[in-house]
Amino acid sequence: MTGMPKLLVVDDEPPIRRLLGACLTRAHYRYVEAGTAREALAAMQIDKPDAVLLDLGLPDRDGLELVSLIKATGAALIIISARDDTEQKVTALDLGADDYVTKPFDTEEILARIRTALRHRLAAEAEISVIHVDDVEIDLSARLVRKAGMEVRLTPKEFGFLTELAKHPGRVITHSQLLRSVWGAGHEQDVEYLRVAARGVRKKLAWDLAGTSPIRNEPGVGYRLVHTEKDRMIKPRG
Repeated sequence: MTGMPKLLVVDDEPPIRRLLGACLTRAHYRYVEAGTAREALAAMQIDKPDAVLLDLGLPDRDGLELVSLIKATGAALIIISARDDTEQKVTALDLGADDYVTKPFDTEEILARIRTALRHRLAAEAEISVIHVDDVEIDLSARLVRKAGMEVRLTPKEFGFLTELAKHPGRVITHSQLLRSVWGAGHEQDVEYLRVAARGVRKKLAWDLAGTSPIRNEPGVGYRLVHTEKDRMIKPRG
């Protein structure tokens, strides 16, 4: 990704496209627009955007049908939709969307989500060996976690839970994605496992003391790891 990132805004409502366009212009992003699924797919081929803002209620095709097609190009994807039911959010995220924002939305929040999704896209292109979250260091190669330089012993499942979130900073990882990655196929309904792992990680890293844990629960959907940009550092392997 060179220069300022280019975004594709997909929404069938011109006022929404204008609002998002003004927001992106203010933040110095380049962008193109599409009002239908057909136009969106054409823009994906021609303009090759770095990220896509996708409405699900398109006139010619359900936006959910585009999620896997967009993600196959390597673009970051944020859903912006009036559909606010949990099932729709989980479906979109399970299909590969990086984030899900419901309408009406705050434009500053949209810009923050875009920055996070683009950082995640860049991180995914590099092999990651060490991740810092505040004063916690997660060494993926050595499978070690240190807080303020002191090793913290996590169980294998707690380590897997934490690293799945840390490798996708700011992104909601659904219950089924976490359970499939850490516990394996066949455990996708065992949500209580996640609660136990989250509780263990928060306690051992002392993230539960002030009530400001970076591990955030998205009720009925999944978990995300949030922290300030200045505290986050990724070191590539080698």
